[in-house]
Amino acid sequence: MSEVREERPTTHRGVRDTIESPVNSLQAQRGWMPARILDGTKIAAEIRAEVTAQAKALALSGVRPGLAVVLVGHNPASEVYVRGKVKSSEEVGLYSEQHTPAESATTEELLALVEGLNRRDEIDGILVQLPLPAHVDSKKILLAVDPAKDVDGFHPMNVGYLSTQRPGLVPCTPAGVMEILRRSQIPIAGQEAVVVGRSDIVGKPVAMLLLNQNATVTVCHSKTRDLPEVCRRADILVAAIGRAGMVTSDYVKPGATVIDVGINRITDQKEFDRFFRGDKKREETFLAKGSTLVGDVHPEVAEVAGAITPVPGGVGPLTIAMLMANTVKAAMLRRGTAVAELSRR
Repeated sequence: MSEVREERPTTHRGVRDTIESPVNSLQAQRGWMPARILDGTKIAAEIRAEVTAQAKALALSGVRPGLAVVLVGHNPASEVYVRGKVKSSEEVGLYSEQHTPAESATTEELLALVEGLNRRDEIDGILVQLPLPAHVDSKKILLAVDPAKDVDGFHPMNVGYLSTQRPGLVPCTPAGVMEILRRSQIPIAGQEAVVVGRSDIVGKPVAMLLLNQNATVTVCHSKTRDLPEVCRRADILVAAIGRAGMVTSDYVKPGATVIDVGINRITDQKEFDRFFRGDKKREETFLAKGSTLVGDVHPEVAEVAGAITPVPGGVGPLTIAMLMANTVKAAMLRRGTAVAELSRR
């Protein structure tokens, strides 16, 4: 993701140098009530239950959606993530298999593996875990995946389907963002949405999804002028930049909905104090584990926003849930099965 680096006034919890009056006014109206928390864990559980029911229905017709995950080499973080995907597949009733080529696998060998999975009718979804080793042509591998089985939604064919509002597979995290908004009954049509970050994985597709739902969308990046001012126009603010706590209350219009896509691990006590000073429960966990997670949005934003996703427990759980949904959707689209609630995703 592009990192957005902007100079901004120093802010401290309870001090708002640039938007003092609006914030204090909103807090006075609320009686210092914090933002509504948009519970991603609960929404992910709802989606997983729906996918389970859909998988059972397909099984009655002799179809068991299948997911193949390709993990090259031994990246500990990727291995944990892939195990979670395989486990989730089994829990919702999908068939899953894992392929683990050696770190030394060549581009040609991986292409042969992907092409073999493309040919197998019982495999409905193919996921190539990134990053791939440096010597592998990652773009070539991703382009080789059959678009009908591209459950990550990264293939140019699926990107085109998204931009032209045709049925296809949508990237999991952006799809999850939209599910949070929809299931939390956050209005989208006619609202001003600002997306901070223009990555192909999150920023661009979530902007297109919001546009498709009739929001007026601005995408911000490293060259955006006066980033806080642009963000303060947003009724819906999506932060997807990969910088811990960069979006402070100065960036947020009082009452706005804030979706925090970032997941950043902090291990430094000074960094912890900058975000969570005074949070005794969180500090106990930090001292016990030696780390904690923070999003791209500073926790102080909960004092200003009308609704906000937490980190952890916000967008994160939706990513794997939407992967499961995409696998079932791929099975249906490949077999010509029309299911209205899936086609809307």
